[in-house]
Amino acid sequence: MGLLPLIPFITNEGLKEITIVAASGTTGAGRSLKNNLLASEVMGSLSAYKVGGVHQHTPEIEENIQRITKKEIKLSFIPILAPMPRGILATISATVSADITLTQLQDTFENAYAKEFFIEVLTQGETLQTSSLTGSNGLQIQISLDKRTNKAIIITGIDNLGKGAAGQAIQNANLICGFVENTGLTPVGLHA
Repeated sequence: MGLLPLIPFITNEGLKEITIVAASGTTGAGRSLKNNLLASEVMGSLSAYKVGGVHQHTPEIEENIQRITKKEIKLSFIPILAPMPRGILATISATVSADITLTQLQDTFENAYAKEFFIEVLTQGETLQTSSLTGSNGLQIQISLDKRTNKAIIITGIDNLGKGAAGQAIQNANLICGFVENTGLTPVGLHA
């Protein structure tokens, strides 16, 4: 979701320089019992896993970007196991044209998602926190621009058990059945 409105800004070189670092809670690692997922092992520690282009979601992400841009791309995806039970915070960086401003990026995202009930583009100065999304079907986006390196920095957050799983399923079922898309769902988290 975070890359879509950024596509017009990404330079041809930038399509080769997309990096996604995604921190996920322990529920993102599945339901099987593993020692490295025990609270006593996870708390107070971060760990990267399936790095080096071997994560199962890397081809899916590349395919979706290629479908939109019609260009062959490779990206670097670095998943991180975070000491939290649920939530995903993804930081996406991509090279953009040197003449792009933060205001242009912010306006592009706000316009792209203005009519989306479950997506909130945070205003400049607001900081995304995964805890504010717990129990929701919401997705938050924080925009930044590193002018020194011409990198757009897009930070997105969801509750992987809400928007990433059950909430997404209910949202799709609502659409398929002709119900209002947000029936039974909320973009507001339990800790908001």
